[in-house]
Amino acid sequence: MLITLFLSLLVSSVIATEKDSALPRLADAKAVEAFIDSAEVVVIAFLEGEESHGYEETVAAAKRVDTVPAAMCTEKELWAEYSVSSDTITLFRKADNHQENLELAEAKKLDADGLVNFITINEVRYITEYNQVTAVGLFNSEVKTHLLLFANRGTKEYTDLKKQLGTLAPEFTGKFLFVLINGAVKSNSRSLGYFGLKSKDLPRVGIYDGTSDMKWLLPEGEISVERVQEFCQSFLQGELKEVKQAGAEPKTEL
Repeated sequence: MLITLFLSLLVSSVIATEKDSALPRLADAKAVEAFIDSAEVVVIAFLEGEESHGYEETVAAAKRVDTVPAAMCTEKELWAEYSVSSDTITLFRKADNHQENLELAEAKKLDADGLVNFITINEVRYITEYNQVTAVGLFNSEVKTHLLLFANRGTKEYTDLKKQLGTLAPEFTGKFLFVLINGAVKSNSRSLGYFGLKSKDLPRVGIYDGTSDMKWLLPEGEISVERVQEFCQSFLQGELKEVKQAGAEPKTEL
């Protein structure tokens, strides 16, 4: 009796582990739409089944990047809605309404490390902290204008302003990417210098327009949601073109 009970528990444990490791299935259009809308960044594996090349790699990558929800869609009639015609790992993000496809047939090499890299590079959020990895996704985005928050990590301003501007970012989806630059990191001194700033000058807010390579700083003073909102609207209305640019250094990447 005890042996039977033990074997039953063991089998249940194995089944539970398998279920835990599996990607959730999206069986209809509403499920796919709801999943895409459930987080700022999500990944969907458009695959024929769990035996498909790329399935195990996606499961492994999803475990390592647990901040990005992942699911699978095997219903091919739904694939066309997202311009997918073959096995593809797709990342959806709200910050710029972007869909990034990794077509497995065109991937020279596919492993968990590569998928983790694919996700982290393209993990652009409503407010994204700038670093060497996220820079790739930021500058590859079709949205070329960045609202920049310069602040020193560890300060109260850093935490408070990140939260405040994060609530404002959805209002400017498709118009600005909100980017957080940690002034306490030495490698970011180049970004600060581009705006004529040093770590001691922070926090500050700026706008960088990648199309014209022009930049402006919000005048010193309280950094409130209302002031930043007006700053963004001034740019969109073309009013900043008459305002002196920030910094004095020549063109360079952030």
